[in-house]
Amino acid sequence: MSYSDSGNSDNAWRSDGAAHAYDPYLHPELFRGVATRRAFAFLIDMVVISVPVILGYIFIAVFGVVTLGIGWALFWLAWPASVVWAIVYYGACIGGPSSATIGMRVMDLELRTWYGAPGYFVLGATHAVLFWVTVSFLSPFVVLVGLFNGRRRLLHDFVLGTVVINNSVRVPAPQAARTW
Repeated sequence: MSYSDSGNSDNAWRSDGAAHAYDPYLHPELFRGVATRRAFAFLIDMVVISVPVILGYIFIAVFGVVTLGIGWALFWLAWPASVVWAIVYYGACIGGPSSATIGMRVMDLELRTWYGAPGYFVLGATHAVLFWVTVSFLSPFVVLVGLFNGRRRLLHDFVLGTVVINNSVRVPAPQAARTW
Protein backbone atom coordinates (compact mmCIF):
# COMPACT_ATOMS: atom_id res chain seq x y z
CA MET A 1 0.00 0.00 0.00
CA SER A 2 1.61 3.16 -1.18
CA TYR A 3 0.42 6.72 -0.94
CA SER A 4 2.40 7.93 -3.91
CA ASP A 5 0.53 9.68 -6.67
CA SER A 6 1.42 7.14 -9.36
CA GLY A 7 -2.10 6.77 -10.72
CA ASN A 8 -2.15 3.02 -11.22
CA SER A 9 -4.37 0.80 -9.13
CA ASP A 10 -1.49 -1.36 -7.90
CA ASN A 11 0.07 1.48 -5.89
CA ALA A 12 -3.00 3.42 -4.78
CA TRP A 13 -5.10 2.54 -1.76
CA ARG A 14 -8.34 2.81 -3.70
CA SER A 15 -9.42 0.26 -6.29
CA ASP A 16 -10.12 2.91 -8.94
CA GLY A 17 -6.55 4.21 -8.85
CA ALA A 18 -7.27 7.57 -7.19
CA ALA A 19 -4.70 8.81 -4.71
CA HIS A 20 -4.99 11.14 -1.74
CA ALA A 21 -4.91 14.87 -2.41
CA TYR A 22 -2.38 15.36 0.40
CA ASP A 23 0.63 13.08 0.05
CA PRO A 24 2.88 13.04 3.14
CA TYR A 25 5.87 11.96 1.03
CA LEU A 26 5.53 14.68 -1.59
CA HIS A 27 4.48 17.41 0.87
CA PRO A 28 5.70 16.52 4.38
CA GLU A 29 5.38 20.14 5.50
CA LEU A 30 1.59 19.76 5.46
CA PHE A 31 1.81 17.26 8.33
CA ARG A 32 4.80 18.54 10.32
CA GLY A 33 3.76 19.14 13.93
CA VAL A 34 0.10 18.33 13.28
CA ALA A 35 -0.23 15.86 16.17
CA THR A 36 1.03 18.32 18.79
CA ARG A 37 -0.89 21.26 17.38
CA ARG A 38 -4.01 19.14 17.24
CA ALA A 39 -3.73 18.34 20.94
CA PHE A 40 -3.47 22.03 21.81
CA ALA A 41 -6.35 22.85 19.46
CA PHE A 42 -8.46 20.28 21.30
CA LEU A 43 -7.71 21.95 24.64
CA ILE A 44 -8.62 25.38 23.25
CA ASP A 45 -11.88 23.99 21.86
CA MET A 46 -12.73 22.44 25.23
CA VAL A 47 -12.39 25.88 26.84
CA VAL A 48 -14.56 27.45 24.11
CA ILE A 49 -17.23 24.77 24.58
CA SER A 50 -17.04 24.81 28.39
CA VAL A 51 -17.51 28.55 28.95
CA PRO A 52 -21.14 28.73 27.71
CA VAL A 53 -21.95 25.45 29.47
CA ILE A 54 -20.60 26.74 32.79
CA LEU A 55 -22.47 30.02 32.33
CA GLY A 56 -25.65 28.03 31.65
CA TYR A 57 -25.21 26.02 34.86
CA ILE A 58 -24.60 29.22 36.84
CA PHE A 59 -27.72 30.79 35.32
CA ILE A 60 -29.83 27.76 36.26
CA ALA A 61 -28.44 27.78 39.81
CA VAL A 62 -29.22 31.49 40.27
CA PHE A 63 -32.60 31.09 38.58
CA GLY A 64 -33.37 28.25 41.00
CA VAL A 65 -32.57 30.47 43.98
CA VAL A 66 -34.73 33.30 42.63
CA THR A 67 -37.69 30.97 41.95
CA LEU A 68 -37.32 29.27 45.35
CA GLY A 69 -36.14 25.98 43.83
CA ILE A 70 -38.54 25.64 40.93
CA GLY A 71 -35.92 26.77 38.39
CA TRP A 72 -33.58 23.96 39.40
CA ALA A 73 -35.79 21.63 37.39
CA LEU A 74 -33.95 23.03 34.35
CA PHE A 75 -30.82 21.15 35.40
CA TRP A 76 -32.17 18.07 33.63
CA LEU A 77 -31.91 20.01 30.35
CA ALA A 78 -28.33 21.14 30.94
CA TRP A 79 -26.59 17.90 29.96
CA PRO A 80 -28.50 17.34 26.68
CA ALA A 81 -28.08 21.04 25.84
CA SER A 82 -24.33 20.74 26.42
CA VAL A 83 -24.09 17.81 24.01
CA VAL A 84 -26.15 19.62 21.38
CA TRP A 85 -24.01 22.75 21.82
CA ALA A 86 -20.79 20.77 21.26
CA ILE A 87 -22.15 19.06 18.14
CA VAL A 88 -23.42 22.33 16.69
CA TYR A 89 -20.10 24.04 17.52
CA TYR A 90 -18.04 21.42 15.69
CA GLY A 91 -20.47 21.19 12.78
CA ALA A 92 -20.70 24.94 12.28
CA CYS A 93 -16.97 25.55 12.64
CA ILE A 94 -15.81 22.70 10.40
CA GLY A 95 -18.63 23.44 7.98
CA GLY A 96 -17.63 27.09 7.83
CA PRO A 97 -15.34 28.75 5.30
CA SER A 98 -12.15 27.93 7.22
CA SER A 99 -12.97 24.20 7.75
CA ALA A 100 -11.60 24.50 11.26
CA THR A 101 -12.76 24.97 14.83
CA ILE A 102 -11.57 28.01 16.79
CA GLY A 103 -8.82 25.94 18.39
CA MET A 104 -7.72 24.64 15.01
CA ARG A 105 -7.64 28.20 13.63
CA VAL A 106 -5.49 29.36 16.53
CA MET A 107 -3.10 26.46 15.88
CA ASP A 108 -3.28 27.06 12.09
CA LEU A 109 -4.82 23.70 11.23
CA GLU A 110 -7.53 22.80 8.76
CA LEU A 111 -9.72 19.72 8.28
CA ARG A 112 -10.08 18.43 4.73
CA THR A 113 -11.50 15.32 3.14
CA TRP A 114 -8.96 12.82 1.78
CA TYR A 115 -9.58 14.13 -1.74
CA GLY A 116 -9.05 17.79 -0.76
CA ALA A 117 -12.57 19.16 -0.33
CA PRO A 118 -13.34 21.46 2.62
CA GLY A 119 -15.43 20.27 5.55
CA TYR A 120 -19.18 20.67 5.81
CA PHE A 121 -21.65 20.73 8.72
CA VAL A 122 -22.57 17.04 8.79
CA LEU A 123 -18.92 16.02 8.49
CA GLY A 124 -17.97 18.30 11.40
CA ALA A 125 -20.79 17.05 13.61
CA THR A 126 -20.06 13.42 12.74
CA HIS A 127 -16.34 14.00 13.33
CA ALA A 128 -17.06 15.23 16.86
CA VAL A 129 -19.49 12.42 17.70
CA LEU A 130 -17.20 9.72 16.32
CA PHE A 131 -14.21 11.20 18.17
CA TRP A 132 -16.02 11.09 21.52
CA VAL A 133 -17.35 7.58 20.90
CA THR A 134 -13.95 6.18 19.89
CA VAL A 135 -12.17 7.93 22.75
CA SER A 136 -14.71 6.51 25.19
CA PHE A 137 -14.12 2.93 24.10
CA LEU A 138 -10.61 2.86 22.59
CA SER A 139 -8.83 5.77 24.28
CA PRO A 140 -5.16 4.81 23.92
CA PHE A 141 -5.65 3.20 20.51
CA VAL A 142 -7.21 6.35 18.99
CA VAL A 143 -4.11 8.41 19.79
CA LEU A 144 -1.59 5.67 18.97
CA VAL A 145 -2.97 5.33 15.44
CA GLY A 146 -1.92 8.93 14.78
CA LEU A 147 1.69 8.22 15.70
CA PHE A 148 2.14 5.49 13.10
CA ASN A 149 0.93 7.04 9.85
CA GLY A 150 2.37 9.76 7.66
CA ARG A 151 -0.69 12.00 7.73
CA ARG A 152 -1.04 11.86 11.53
CA ARG A 153 -4.66 10.77 11.12
CA LEU A 154 -6.50 9.46 14.17
CA LEU A 155 -8.88 6.52 14.12
CA HIS A 156 -12.00 8.59 13.46
CA ASP A 157 -10.19 10.40 10.62
CA PHE A 158 -9.70 7.05 8.88
CA VAL A 159 -13.35 6.13 9.33
CA LEU A 160 -14.60 9.47 7.98
CA GLY A 161 -11.96 9.94 5.30
CA THR A 162 -10.62 13.22 6.67
CA VAL A 163 -7.15 14.63 7.14
CA VAL A 164 -5.91 17.57 9.24
CA ILE A 165 -3.23 19.69 7.60
CA ASN A 166 -1.12 22.73 8.38
CA ASN A 167 -3.01 25.62 6.88
CA SER A 168 -0.03 27.97 6.81
CA VAL A 169 1.94 25.96 4.24
CA ARG A 170 -0.90 25.50 1.76
CA VAL A 171 -0.64 27.60 -1.34
CA PRO A 172 -3.52 30.08 -1.31
CA ALA A 173 -5.90 30.06 -4.25
CA PRO A 174 -5.23 32.93 -6.67
CA GLN A 175 -7.61 35.87 -6.48
CA ALA A 176 -9.74 36.69 -9.49
CA ALA A 177 -8.81 39.87 -11.31
CA ARG A 178 -10.96 42.89 -10.53
CA THR A 179 -12.72 44.41 -13.51
CA TRP A 180 -13.63 47.84 -12.28
